[in-house]
Amino acid sequence: MPYRAPVADFQFMFDHVVDFDRVSATDLFAEADRAVVDAILTEAGKMCEEVLYPVQRNGDLEGAVLENGKVRTSPGFAEAYAQLAEGGWLGTSARPESGGMGLPQTVSTAVNDMMSSTCLAINVGTLLSQGQIEALEHHASDEIKALYLPKLVSGEWSGTMNLTEPHAGSDVGALRSKAEPNGDGTYAVTGQKIYISWGDNDFTGNVCHLVLARLPDGGAGTKGISLFLVPKLLPDETGAPGQANSLKVVSLEEKMGLHGSPTAVMQFDGATGWLVGAPHDGMRAMFTMMNNARLGVGAQGIGIAEGAYQHALAYALDRTQGRSPIQNGTGTIIDHADVRRMLATMKAETFAARAIALACAVAIDMSTATGDKDQIARAAFLTPIAKAFGSDTGIAVADAGIQIHGGMGFVEETGAAQFARDVRVTAIYEGTNGIQAMDLVARKLMDGGEAAYALLEEIETHAEEARARFPELAEPVWEATETLRETTEWLVAQRDLNDRFAGSVPYLKGFARVLGAHYHLRAAMGEGTYGPRAKLARFYITRLLPEHTGLLAHAVRGAEDLYALSPEDLTA
Repeated sequence: MPYRAPVADFQFMFDHVVDFDRVSATDLFAEADRAVVDAILTEAGKMCEEVLYPVQRNGDLEGAVLENGKVRTSPGFAEAYAQLAEGGWLGTSARPESGGMGLPQTVSTAVNDMMSSTCLAINVGTLLSQGQIEALEHHASDEIKALYLPKLVSGEWSGTMNLTEPHAGSDVGALRSKAEPNGDGTYAVTGQKIYISWGDNDFTGNVCHLVLARLPDGGAGTKGISLFLVPKLLPDETGAPGQANSLKVVSLEEKMGLHGSPTAVMQFDGATGWLVGAPHDGMRAMFTMMNNARLGVGAQGIGIAEGAYQHALAYALDRTQGRSPIQNGTGTIIDHADVRRMLATMKAETFAARAIALACAVAIDMSTATGDKDQIARAAFLTPIAKAFGSDTGIAVADAGIQIHGGMGFVEETGAAQFARDVRVTAIYEGTNGIQAMDLVARKLMDGGEAAYALLEEIETHAEEARARFPELAEPVWEATETLRETTEWLVAQRDLNDRFAGSVPYLKGFARVLGAHYHLRAAMGEGTYGPRAKLARFYITRLLPEHTGLLAHAVRGAEDLYALSPEDLTA
């Protein structure tokens, strides 16, 4: 069974699960009505099925390589990227004055989800360009915007993000890259950056690097860091790529997956760059790019989950093994209870993660369109959950896909293992999932839990409304929300951050469990009582939601018993 873009699922979720109509009712996004959004999703689905899906295996089997200092990309990638650029898919949410479509982030999230299902290696690059576009729109000078944005939006040029250094990973403030003023408004940027996705390619006219570096008067830590735009080729007086800049790809990393996405070690040797934003304010400018990129990475995990699920489902519908335990079965392994359990879990988890990501995107769009502080707070609160739960779901679903294939899942020929290898990094880059959880229980609860409690009130109100139609589902959702409220109150009351951090990952997972149940219940309410979504909601709420109990019990244990295990104890 070839990949089928889940366009109908997005349309249903927009209408019945995440209240997208509120976004299209704003003045900013008034043109994104149902007809326009349906057309965009349909065309994006076709593009993913017909352009990206056919080259996905090429990226795994013949990954990007560095030859004589130049990156050679996987077969078919250049042609696929050209069609993406021609279709305008790199600028879906870019401002119209930059040449973009000006669509809501919710629509772009759905498109990136489908792109990730069909070729995550290419989507890594397009997501970076989209993030750079957003950072430049918000922080760059008018001259930089005029020159770079049209070319990034059109796909003529591509963008990267350069944060990590060999000694400065999650601790960005420890970076050593420096920038010296040249006296003409430009800067000489020097330093080495690692893990630079799509640090170079052989199909765009220029590669534009956003690089974090420290000015001579920059203080220690993150507050002294500035952001610079450093192109591979220096634009000439007409804006065309000209002289080569003083930078190079030192090497490409050998990775467990995402072989089609070149991950570079970049060396900058006095490379010419332009300041983006104010001096020493680079982290704020970079976080404009990173925050939505975190939602994008969550969507990457969800997209892989969708691809892995469809791949496993096709195999389960075809593979014959053993006698069917049910009457009038298919005669294939989908008749077996454990295979059915795995497939139902994959589908239910993918729906829950997708709903959380889309709800986060709706909050981002509402905050952009209205400036409402409650929507801003909701978007900020949901972002680490969407990133971590989306990527964790991709990993878990891809792993289950291998299991359904049995021995053939461990054999590369089937392609099942590629999903697991490709998605694994999504729990690591753009801020590890552990850091997302720490952010959730620290910064995101600095409001005294106000944003969290607003979400919980909404979930309980809907559960009460659902009691008449689905009492057996509404009650456990309401009760789980009460347990989550009590856990949140405990965390808010803790003054020792390490006690919060010790339970942050299970808290995030427990919150996602309850949110997932809420969105499944909303889906059931939006369809007939015995429809497939209601059946899936019943599976999730009765079989998966109960996991919240153990997760939230873990979340309130504090740090004492963790540190009772000394390094010596752990090596005993």
